[in-house]
Amino acid sequence: MLGKKNRQPAEIPSSSMSDIAFLLLIFFLLVSNVDTDKGIGVVLPPPGDSEIKLNPKNITMVLVNAKGDVLFNDQVIPVEQVSQRARELESINPNMVFSVQTDRKTKYQDYIDVVDQLTAANVKKLALIGTQQ
Repeated sequence: MLGKKNRQPAEIPSSSMSDIAFLLLIFFLLVSNVDTDKGIGVVLPPPGDSEIKLNPKNITMVLVNAKGDVLFNDQVIPVEQVSQRARELESINPNMVFSVQTDRKTKYQDYIDVVDQLTAANVKKLALIGTQQ
């Protein structure tokens, strides 16, 4: 009588584990926030064949090449000086349109840096041109 008793080992019931995992998954999907990239806020012109003629004196060309160099009216400047130059030109001519054009191999970040600099300068008229061939 004092010998060892045959005890069955304790088991953890696993039949409801899948239900618990599924409920936790749904809970975290509902509660968590997914951070979405907002992109560049640009107001596009209405669709149509309306083409606006501009005086060439009112256009400033901002070119970004494949190396990341910024040509501001055919003069190479650092990206950090784009906003300063844009403010100076817009103070002289409030009708100034800044035309940003890139090369096909330009890095997207270089393009965004130039657009951010122009946005920081509170440029009122910005033209985003397709890539050069």
